[in-house]
Amino acid sequence: MIAGDRLRENRKWICAPKPGWIGLVSMTFRIPRLLTVILVMTATTCLPASALARENASLVSGFDAARLKRLDGLIQGHIDQGHLAGGVLHVLRDGKPVRHQAYGWMEKESGRPMTTDAIFRIASMSKAVTSVAIMILYEEGKFLLHDPVSKYIPGFKTSQVAVAPGPDAPPGSKFVTVPVTRPIQIRDLLTHTAGLTYGDGLAVDLYKQAGLYGWYFADKNETIGECINRLATLPLHGQPGESWQYGFATDVLGYLVEVTSGQPLDQFVQNRICAPLGLRDTSFFLPIEKAARLAPVYGLEKGVLTVRETSDKSDYVRGPRKCFSGGAGLLSTAEDYGRFLQMLLNGGVLDGVRILAPKTVELMHANHTGDKYRRDTSAFGLGFWVNDDPGFYGELSTAGAYGWGSAYYPQYFVDPRERLIGLFMTQLRPAGSLDLNQKFKVMIYQALIE
Repeated sequence: MIAGDRLRENRKWICAPKPGWIGLVSMTFRIPRLLTVILVMTATTCLPASALARENASLVSGFDAARLKRLDGLIQGHIDQGHLAGGVLHVLRDGKPVRHQAYGWMEKESGRPMTTDAIFRIASMSKAVTSVAIMILYEEGKFLLHDPVSKYIPGFKTSQVAVAPGPDAPPGSKFVTVPVTRPIQIRDLLTHTAGLTYGDGLAVDLYKQAGLYGWYFADKNETIGECINRLATLPLHGQPGESWQYGFATDVLGYLVEVTSGQPLDQFVQNRICAPLGLRDTSFFLPIEKAARLAPVYGLEKGVLTVRETSDKSDYVRGPRKCFSGGAGLLSTAEDYGRFLQMLLNGGVLDGVRILAPKTVELMHANHTGDKYRRDTSAFGLGFWVNDDPGFYGELSTAGAYGWGSAYYPQYFVDPRERLIGLFMTQLRPAGSLDLNQKFKVMIYQALIE
């Protein structure tokens, strides 16, 4: 037993009541240890039971308690400096909480504290959920990953690619179109190699005219099917399979879920993922009775933190509630999303409920893009980055870890080798140059000692 463990054991023993002669006998046998403790502790008071529980839990999970406090200090320090209003940290090891803690304020102006059950817009963290939905249908034999998308969404049969105009193009042309060298495959959508951006590229004006520029769908008074069928008429910004381009691919997957399952995307996600996993607060739009738990969006511009969106004016509460964006439309809590990630870490099962087969999850966090993806890491799987080369990544991590983030600043990672999940939730857009959503990962790893 190391000194720190002995100190904690004796604090707990000293603080506990000792009934009758049993306590006296126990005390007799412990006098030498008590004298040592008294000399070391001097005037130290008993730790609260809750603090001891947190400390012991972190030790059991292989984390150093003092090092974990560095993480707490980092988050609270940014709040104290006015970089963000508040957030929720959720860290799991072997399925057990290492940290599930709220920091700062949900509403800074009113002094309303952040709570662990706060609901957050998770934007592109929706992509992992939609990717799981697609893989559920894949396991049911609805399609193969190499199937052309046009087999299920016919509008993509006539896809063209926008390219720079040649010398024979009409004067003033911004682009010309050429045929695709091969059809878009479902796998291309999962890996963001379908030639789809969020509208940026040579044909940007056409995307803006079509109302399909940017990732935000919550304000649209139309279905996702209407949006995707209109998208299919626009030029791609790359040849399918040739390069990694981030954009509408997962929204196309969301519509593919509807086409192949016969259910609206929100119903499929609720019936096949959220309800089985016990995700009580994950949805595309928020019931009015939960509106008070929706964290406001803050923005950090030129060092000044200001409110950008409150729940009473949010499209997720007051909007048309009609367009389900599989790429960026979900709301969730830290606990809900942590359960979803734990299912993936467990190989597709949680609390006896199986969502996917282990081989399917294994396929999802394999490298599907070769050397086409060179951003956070050197590889991309089916819905998230994959770290198959920690040396390329260059920060604390583990080979085989995977994850992604959100336009609203949250980030997550799953580390199968360390049986570890890290998730930080907040609402910050824009975030300036703040790098807390990357540093928190390093601070989790530096506290892991076993």
